[in-house]
Amino acid sequence: MLRALERMITRSLIFTPIFLLFVALANAAPVTPAVRTEIDALLSSLQTSGCEFNRNGSWYSAAEAKTHLLRKLEHLEGKDAVQSTEQFIDLAASTSSASGKPYLVRCGNTPPVESKKWLSSQLTTIRSSGRTEKSSEK
Repeated sequence: MLRALERMITRSLIFTPIFLLFVALANAAPVTPAVRTEIDALLSSLQTSGCEFNRNGSWYSAAEAKTHLLRKLEHLEGKDAVQSTEQFIDLAASTSSASGKPYLVRCGNTPPVESKKWLSSQLTTIRSSGRTEKSSEK
């Protein structure tokens, strides 16, 4: 009887975390379509900018930065942590989650600026041009 109880407890200790992970993933939600449209426009703006992106002391192309930031967005969506484009900028696109150092953007010969400032400026431009509304109508 004691042996059966030990097996039952062991099984529950193994399967409970797996079940909880499954429940958490099932409840995780992607960002709303409107927010995703803005984030996509923002990252496309970065990708086509010709700028470079610095994370943890190394410079990367804007296309590599886009790929990296999309992975971070996917991770945050799994936690249901992003409800706005500003939250995406703050939580995924401003600082390294590994080192805590701010990301930088350098365009041509201009001095680097923190990515939060650069991306926020681009977001303002995107919103004022109505690019996200046109993109979501397609």
